[in-house]
Amino acid sequence: MASIAPRYARAFAEVAESARLDANAAQQQMRDFAETLTANSDLREVLENPSIEMAEKLRVLDAIAARIAMFAQVRNFIAVIVEHGRLVELDEILAAYKEVVDAHAGATEARITSARPLSVEGRAQLEAQIAKLAGARVCAKYAEDASLLGGAVVEIGSTVYDGSLRAQLQQLKQRLVNA
Repeated sequence: MASIAPRYARAFAEVAESARLDANAAQQQMRDFAETLTANSDLREVLENPSIEMAEKLRVLDAIAARIAMFAQVRNFIAVIVEHGRLVELDEILAAYKEVVDAHAGATEARITSARPLSVEGRAQLEAQIAKLAGARVCAKYAEDASLLGGAVVEIGSTVYDGSLRAQLQQLKQRLVNA
């Protein structure tokens, strides 16, 4: 069965655009709610329990919305998710919404794994080069893997650019074995 997350994400993106919401602020509010939900098992139990009246769930949601200063549209979107029993898919919906927002903004996501932490300048230079490769603005996520020995591995969608020292040594080894 296909995930419904993209459908919910696109629907919310349309609502957010028509209401002229700041997409980043809306995203952050949904992330804040998701973090609150993850950290509080009692809250999750109340919102996911089918025996609890929807009116009670909405009162709880309204209290949270007031506390984290949620846009009314974000609160209503979360209410729809709760009402349709899709709260367990909230993280997927948030990821799909981020993709929709990034695509609308002309950005692409890149996962960068380096052997060691990169300086701010190093990150900026690498992101500029990746933006040229991708032909779009880049939203980079960084990770470290000491087994790379040096260099970096960049993933943009399903394309992998392996500029690691480990890969170069493996290629050299293969050429020596074949010679």
